[in-house]
Amino acid sequence: MTAQIKFVESYFPKYDSGPLIDGTLGDLMLRNAAEVPDRLALIEGAADPARRRRWTYRQFVDEALACARGLLKHFKPGERVGLLAPETPEWAIFQHGMSFAGLIIVPINPAYTAREVAFILGNAGAAGIVHADESRGKDLVAVVKEVQAQLSHVRHAINVADLAALQAEGDPAQELPKQDPGDVMQIQYTSGTTGFPKGACLHHRGVINAAHFIVERAAFPIGGVWLNSMPMFHIGGAVVSEIGVFSRQGTFVLMRNFDPALFLELIEAEKVNCSLIVPTMILALLNHPDAKTRDLSSFNSILSGAAAVPEALVKRAKKEFNVEFAIMYGQTESNGPFLETFTTDSDELQSQTIGRPIPHVEVKVVDIGTLETLPVNQVGEYWVRGFNTMKEYYGQPEATRATLTDDGWLRTGDLGTMDENGYFRITGRLKEMIIRGGMNLYPSEIESVLFEHPDIAQVAVVGLPDETWGETVAAVILPKSQDNPPRPETLWAYCRQNLSPQKTPEHWIFVKEYPLTATGKIQKNVLLEWCKDGKLSATAWTRPERDSKVA
Repeated sequence: MTAQIKFVESYFPKYDSGPLIDGTLGDLMLRNAAEVPDRLALIEGAADPARRRRWTYRQFVDEALACARGLLKHFKPGERVGLLAPETPEWAIFQHGMSFAGLIIVPINPAYTAREVAFILGNAGAAGIVHADESRGKDLVAVVKEVQAQLSHVRHAINVADLAALQAEGDPAQELPKQDPGDVMQIQYTSGTTGFPKGACLHHRGVINAAHFIVERAAFPIGGVWLNSMPMFHIGGAVVSEIGVFSRQGTFVLMRNFDPALFLELIEAEKVNCSLIVPTMILALLNHPDAKTRDLSSFNSILSGAAAVPEALVKRAKKEFNVEFAIMYGQTESNGPFLETFTTDSDELQSQTIGRPIPHVEVKVVDIGTLETLPVNQVGEYWVRGFNTMKEYYGQPEATRATLTDDGWLRTGDLGTMDENGYFRITGRLKEMIIRGGMNLYPSEIESVLFEHPDIAQVAVVGLPDETWGETVAAVILPKSQDNPPRPETLWAYCRQNLSPQKTPEHWIFVKEYPLTATGKIQKNVLLEWCKDGKLSATAWTRPERDSKVA
């Protein structure tokens, strides 16, 4: 309907391309197990081919149902339960077990410190946590014990290694709770401009359909094979990739960590068709020597996003991998992406726009002062409305009212334009967000930790451009003593006690004063200009090798 329209206003109306999938995640998986029981649903992308476990849809659903009945021995439907573990098949089995049990999943980054985990579980009022022993050398058992000592409502801690024992506890005859597609499926925590994470309540209908439309437009075939190296605590892994694949009755190959050599080997061995990979991953794959020797003929399309994708990279990937390309945009509050390019779009559209809306949603660009819809090609804030908006921020009614309007629009906080052909372009952000390697980081959370340091009088955190990561974190510090400022190594170690690696500043800039507004607020845009012009420079220091490659 909209293909030939020349738009005048920056408003893209809702259109249909078939009905929504109107069911819960459990309904979707039961349907798949009935219709394609012997098709592979999940493959463990282990480095050793002999250790690659495999589950058909029937086997996977049976495992998840047994997990659900075991979980119901410890929790009641509707309770929130954290999931703190690396990207293993057990993560997915517990995810679906919680869904079948009517529990609300609270995914947590396993790189988080005990302080960060405690904030999320405390805010969610979680009744328990499912966790692994470790992740990248981090002792998750110790983290959980520390958190439980602080939060009495976190009654149960279940180790993923005890999955079989948990399944044995359940009663196979126990009926599972009835659920509605509009029920909350998970609470995904995302930081806001206040610097503290907010829990976006995502529902079954939203996550299933948003993921389905995104992978469908990315040319992922029904019954195809998808390779995932995105983190499962992130919406890109467990929603867009995994649930998108299951919505197409495909096979989900799950890597624990991104490794370009293993990634290329898995494409060849498992006949992978598609993957969601951010620009830094695409570059690593293109530059790896195995890209010339592996049989990548099954690889049909790349889905990317989370950071700008240069036109030269799009062209190179399409040529060297002989693939189609799609770029997506969205946010946690919208149950995932809602704008995406088409694989048939030109290289220019792929690199300079974030595409058009997915079916069943409407998007507009509004003036941030008047809230009126703007003419095309004028910068304003993106608003979206449809099946995909979150229900609320958990336990934060004021933040919810600031984000969701009474008539159903979600205010994204992102600035951009829509052109006369209905393509959207990002031009900036209302929220103070740093995008490092595709991960959204928020300065205020980092600042709140640094403010507690005894040698710091004031701090402002900004994102500096970086060729590898897109942006990196810089802390601009006013020390209490100009004659004896704290050393970067000391501040880094302090931050690592309270923040995960990707949030810890990499650049330390010391100042005598800040540029201020008339009301005394620090002008971060001026700080960035000073950094760009060389008026400010970071103090030289050596980051410890063990954290030097954290994404």
